[in-house]
Amino acid sequence: MASNKLTKAEIIESIQEKLGINRPEVHAVIDEFFEEVKRGLEQDRVIELRGFGTFEVRTRKGREKARNPKTGELVAVDTHGVAIFRPGKELKDFVWDLRASDSNK
Repeated sequence: MASNKLTKAEIIESIQEKLGINRPEVHAVIDEFFEEVKRGLEQDRVIELRGFGTFEVRTRKGREKARNPKTGELVAVDTHGVAIFRPGKELKDFVWDLRASDSNK
């Protein structure tokens, strides 16, 4: 499991430095990108980013008897949507060997 996080602020800073665009503009573009993805999912559209992956909403059936993993208490869960990300072939190929050196230790 990765111990380091890459935050949105760090991504914005990196893009700003590489492209020379001012930070508020990069921030606005990133925020608008996320809003477009959310709007697409809200409209039950599949968001396909070629070379990266696909976002979609799937329906998870409700259950009368589910268990709260923290407390162990039995609870009812309604049918609800869940956001799913499926990595594309290029992303899968890129990350395939990233952990191979860890398992050889």
